[in-house]
Amino acid sequence: MRLPRSVAGWTIAVFGVLALVMGAVGLLWPEALLRMIGFEIPETRAPGDHTGVFVTASSMASFNMGVYYLLATATEWRAFYRFTVVFRLVTFTVFTLAVLADVAPGGFFGVAAWEGVGALATAAGLWWDARRSASGGAGSTADEPLPGDRSGAETSGVGPATDAVR
Repeated sequence: MRLPRSVAGWTIAVFGVLALVMGAVGLLWPEALLRMIGFEIPETRAPGDHTGVFVTASSMASFNMGVYYLLATATEWRAFYRFTVVFRLVTFTVFTLAVLADVAPGGFFGVAAWEGVGALATAAGLWWDARRSASGGAGSTADEPLPGDRSGAETSGVGPATDAVR
């Protein structure tokens, strides 16, 4: 796998690795994951308590999301980067409201903060990369295809970077 080729790509890669690792932790050691986000672990579960199922599903989703983010990084899929900024801010809002409404424990705000800070970091990376590209700086990450390349020509730069897969 290639290293990210842009500042925004690095933010997506970091989130992808952490999502993948946290998903694996939740699948292998769910109690540790629950403790990390501030949930109490009872000695026994009541009949009908489906916490384990929820943790398994959430952990698998996190693991898969980590893979998706790393794939987006490998292909420098900038449209995906922009998409994540919006939805990570939505996630930050929903998780923060859950803590404020006492639906989730206070420690869960760390998850909300991670989403919000990550969204802002990716937005800043996208801004920096666009600024660097506009000035023609070294290592610019313009969305335009290379001369003579017709792959993604009809997508206005929405597809993966032209040099991503060899």
